[in-house]
Amino acid sequence: MSRENFKYIIVCEMKINIPYGEGSMCFDASDGRVKAVLMQKENAERDIRLPEAFVAEALESPIGTPRLSELATGKKNITIITSDHTRPMPSAVTMPLLLKEVRKGAPDANILILIATGLHRATTQEEITERFGAEICRNENIIVHDCHDEKTLRHVGTLPSGGALVVSKYAADTDLLVAEGFIEPHFFAGFSGGRKSVFPGIAGYECVVSNHCSEFVADANATAGVLKDNPIHRDMEFAAEQTGLSFILNVRLGKGGAIVDAVAGHPSIAHEEGCRRLMENVSVQCVRAPIVVTSNGGYPLDQNLYQLVKCMETAGKCCEEGGIIIAVGECRDGAGGEAFYRDFAGGDEPRVLTERFLSRNRTETQTDQWQSQILARILEKHNVIVVAPLIEGIVKDMGLGWAGDIESALGMADAMLERKPGGTADIVAIPDGPGVVIL
Repeated sequence: MSRENFKYIIVCEMKINIPYGEGSMCFDASDGRVKAVLMQKENAERDIRLPEAFVAEALESPIGTPRLSELATGKKNITIITSDHTRPMPSAVTMPLLLKEVRKGAPDANILILIATGLHRATTQEEITERFGAEICRNENIIVHDCHDEKTLRHVGTLPSGGALVVSKYAADTDLLVAEGFIEPHFFAGFSGGRKSVFPGIAGYECVVSNHCSEFVADANATAGVLKDNPIHRDMEFAAEQTGLSFILNVRLGKGGAIVDAVAGHPSIAHEEGCRRLMENVSVQCVRAPIVVTSNGGYPLDQNLYQLVKCMETAGKCCEEGGIIIAVGECRDGAGGEAFYRDFAGGDEPRVLTERFLSRNRTETQTDQWQSQILARILEKHNVIVVAPLIEGIVKDMGLGWAGDIESALGMADAMLERKPGGTADIVAIPDGPGVVIL
């Protein structure tokens, strides 16, 4: 184990802390079986700055565009896209600064904040207030995107993959389209942020599922940390340009969701710079072991089992074939998708599910299929134990292993690996699976 990772364990008093909901679970690391803890590097020198300082600096020195206040000058209707409840976007920090910059150039403009739900459930009023704070909720016009509401959708072009590009009219019809978001690795889009706010964020249902087809998800370039030749990214970037996205503010988050970096400016150029800077901090060398313990980094990304597939995908790159992935998540919203649940509750073998998904062409892609395809791919090589005390029945219905805590899961894993009495298998821990790129 590296000195850096060993120091992390000592700080935790020989226990590994794994994020869970708004807290954490831990397991004992005193027996020497933990080979490595794979996690983001932290830039301590920049971490001491106030979050607002990163955002203000980015807005004052945009990459590839004039300042947002200049772009806003003379505009009557301005739409700002923002993330939904499944993302830890610190909008209480970023949105006031964005609004201030917009109104510097267009003090009388009609500003709409559009919540990009993609295909997720609608963000609740309580979640909106939690995200933005009472003042913004009281004073600003906020609309939640609905991918099924045809009255609010506009056809704006044809995607490189051939599907129709349909997006929210609040984005297509505005005079200036802006987006805020955060950049992290994404398990098939390469990275979150930038263009992803538009597509799938505020797109129509049919074009999103077509983009998330089995052919694209199975592509070798559709993986975390890769944009070049990524067919899913290609559609997303085109969609943002075609819809007229003019300016982005994207942040990088460190421990506890604190802003540790920010970029602003041209949707592609600034995003690419943000991704480059992110990779310097999130790239980690692969360490393999028969057991990998991971999580989604806690709330809000561990709200459901559907999202938890993201940390499983990262863990699979370090887990030996036939090994065990232990995925920790609160899953307060249950499975997270009825179709996702049904795919596995039917009892079919992972190989059968994979073949079924791959047999469908782009226009036949079904709801949640992409997540089910990735989970089935994982289960073809590894066993999965989900540590989610709130959803025991759901996990077992889907044919996955279940445990109420990490220590119990480790005991189950050792038994599944048929270790001799008293014997144990090596472990790799990835506390925030979606937050790292395994090299």
